[in-house]
Amino acid sequence: MNSGRAADGPDEAAADLQAMQLALEEARAAAAAGEVPVGAVVLRHGEVLARRHNEREGLGDPTAHAEVLALRDAAAALGRWRLDDCCLVVTLEPCPMCAGALVAARAGRLVFGAADAKAGSCGTLYNLCADPRLNHELPVVPGVLAEQCAALLRQFFTERRSTVG
Repeated sequence: MNSGRAADGPDEAAADLQAMQLALEEARAAAAAGEVPVGAVVLRHGEVLARRHNEREGLGDPTAHAEVLALRDAAAALGRWRLDDCCLVVTLEPCPMCAGALVAARAGRLVFGAADAKAGSCGTLYNLCADPRLNHELPVVPGVLAEQCAALLRQFFTERRSTVG
């Protein structure tokens, strides 16, 4: 997977799909743990460096989004904070905090599944990853397995509403 640009052809598109399947596995693990089902994977040259899912409830940490946790793990695995040769693949469009973390990490590329009409900051409400006023911009590939990613979120919240009230 070429981490520094948008999908350039069938090989990279296939790699994006495969990585999104891993992110969906993480999202399912989040749902099983009672967390909002968002999963993220960080890759470098096609190798998985980190796989995480939301852990805000379990850790009691408002910053424990899948993306932030995966970026932290990837940085630890590489022994550096600059992730310019890495790609983050996540099931839901990053929020402002997570998009900011991608910019701060100098991430090479972002691939996401479902758009987020309430907090999406990589093209829906804002586009922090392509704001020339910031110190870094990165290519964004939206909509990879979007319906599967969105269906998982819808199912989680439908079930949560039916048990709560």
